[in-house]
Amino acid sequence: MEKIGRTELLAQYAKGRRDFSAIDISEADLFEADLQGINLNGSYLQKSYLPYSNLSQAQLQHAQLQAAELSDTKLCQSNLSQANLQQANLSRATLRRANLRGANLAYTNLQGADLGNADLRDANLNYANLSGANLTQANLSQAQLKGAIFFRSHNVDFSNAYVDCSTIYPDGHRHDCKASPGNQFPG
Repeated sequence: MEKIGRTELLAQYAKGRRDFSAIDISEADLFEADLQGINLNGSYLQKSYLPYSNLSQAQLQHAQLQAAELSDTKLCQSNLSQANLQQANLSRATLRRANLRGANLAYTNLQGADLGNADLRDANLNYANLSGANLTQANLSQAQLKGAIFFRSHNVDFSNAYVDCSTIYPDGHRHDCKASPGNQFPG
């Protein structure tokens, strides 16, 4: 896997290159970078610093983004399917119409994020913090929500998601597992 730095990435992007699939830019400082439509499929971006960046319509399938700083980042219509975002900071990020199907978002900070119309089917959101997030028409079918925090989040549809007694609902309460099993984790 090719390792490239911030300067080289931005210079090549400015010259019109968009395909940066399977590269290693982990720990890169890309603060406020405008990388709309970039292809980073299968790339390593662990611990990268990308706040206030524009990654709208980016291709990030199978990308490794563990512990990446993505607060206030624009990821509208980006494809993050099967991406690993475990422990990433996506607070206040814009993920409208993003594809997060099968993504690992465990322990991720999504406080105040805009996930309107996002596809979160089969995503792992265990122990993620979605306090104050907008989930209008977001698809959480088969998503794992064990220990996830949805306090003061908006328009959440839990009907086909896996919740347990540790999932915190928008009003701050937890599911009463003894009274009604609901959509609990299988097995």
